[in-house]
Amino acid sequence: MKSEKAEPARIVVLISGSGSNMQAIAESCAKKELDGEIVAVISNRPEVMGLQRAKEFEIATDVVDHTEFSSREEFDANLIRAIDEHTPDLVVLAGFMRILTSDFVRRYKGRMLNIHPSLLPKYKGLNTHQRALDAGDKEAGVTVHFVSEDLDGGANIIQAVVPVLDDDDEGTLRSRVQIQEHVIYPIAVKWFVEGRLSLNKGDAYFDDKPLPIQGLQLK
Repeated sequence: MKSEKAEPARIVVLISGSGSNMQAIAESCAKKELDGEIVAVISNRPEVMGLQRAKEFEIATDVVDHTEFSSREEFDANLIRAIDEHTPDLVVLAGFMRILTSDFVRRYKGRMLNIHPSLLPKYKGLNTHQRALDAGDKEAGVTVHFVSEDLDGGANIIQAVVPVLDDDDEGTLRSRVQIQEHVIYPIAVKWFVEGRLSLNKGDAYFDDKPLPIQGLQLK
């Protein structure tokens, strides 16, 4: 557990787009709902909305444009340098649309979280909402998980379950799932900075007890 006198946990958030999940976490920090501070927001794409949102919270921003590098390894090495300038306790992927190298993942193992818009292990990768609709699923949702070298395959921490309605299309389902994204991501970050959440031999632990494969579920 963090002591009362400890400094707020230092959080670096990686984005590629609108930064809505980053904003949800920043708002929780500002309200003192979690004992953390976003010390930097880094994007792999210039001029995205998320960078402007970060500036509105007076958060430092940086761009490491993946198109300027000849390989994934070179990009990741430069991204590591940008992250490590801020000595983070936690790295948060919030709509960061790059596949990371094994070296990168290992560097931040156990202190890097991601959010994925499905009930993992279902529907890793892209087009999750349409895939749930095409399969006739009655439930969809979103998962926060630790990042591993397996794409969308790290240990699950928390899920929010969203019912699939008869008249749902991809857009309506996405909108309702996104509302829950903004609920559960700050919760997972709060647990981490409080020392309640950890990764042990590839499994997620909460209050020193292993979590079920789907993580804790909110319905």
